[in-house]
Amino acid sequence: MSNLENKVAVVTGGTSGIGFASAQTLINEGAKVIITGRRKNDVDSAAEKLSATGIVADQSSLKSIEQFAAEVQEKFGAIDILFLNAGLTTFSSIETASEEHYDSMMNTNVKGTFFTVQKFLPIIKDGGSIIFMASVNASLGAPGSAVYSASKAAIISLNRVLAKELSPRRIRVNAISPGPIETPLYSKLGLNEEQLKGFGNVLSGRSLLGRFGQAYEIANVVKFLASEDASFINGTEITIDGGLTVDPLG
Repeated sequence: MSNLENKVAVVTGGTSGIGFASAQTLINEGAKVIITGRRKNDVDSAAEKLSATGIVADQSSLKSIEQFAAEVQEKFGAIDILFLNAGLTTFSSIETASEEHYDSMMNTNVKGTFFTVQKFLPIIKDGGSIIFMASVNASLGAPGSAVYSASKAAIISLNRVLAKELSPRRIRVNAISPGPIETPLYSKLGLNEEQLKGFGNVLSGRSLLGRFGQAYEIANVVKFLASEDASFINGTEITIDGGLTVDPLG
């Protein structure tokens, strides 16, 4: 029997990158997986490739989150694993950051994540696993990442609080903080091609392994935290960055 046989997992933001790779890995371990995305075409395409259930949901909208949780409950009754992967990543200096930049990031990455957990709590089984997507940017202090970094620092704090609050139900709550991972994410940072190339070279060069990570390398940690192999791991943050934060200045 596979490690996650008969488990039901929700992966938000599961249409590409780390979310897609994590959904595939959980499915390979026997789990039934529900993925989300904001665009129906992307959700339908990814769900078909994965043989997963796809639901269109916008994490920045409380109404959408409520509808999403209700649909999952109607179709599956309860879930065992909640991987909160959906989020926005755009960079801007404090001088140029707009209110829209701030609000969109905080509404999706913080408010949306918080209320997704809240709305799913009634249908997460006791003994289940909640996994937050954080980031090494919460502590790196990279220029231009003020709002993004603050949003991920909030997630790390939320992770610790909920680990305590949910301990009576034996629900394990953990966070993963990836470093530079080779996904379509970097094309959405708001940088031009030259800036993007330079940014990538700097990050990969500072990793002690001298490369970007791959989405499947994050997915393997998600699988571990979702499984009974991690049954005594709770309230922690696992950094997956090839050693970047060992010497962040290079």
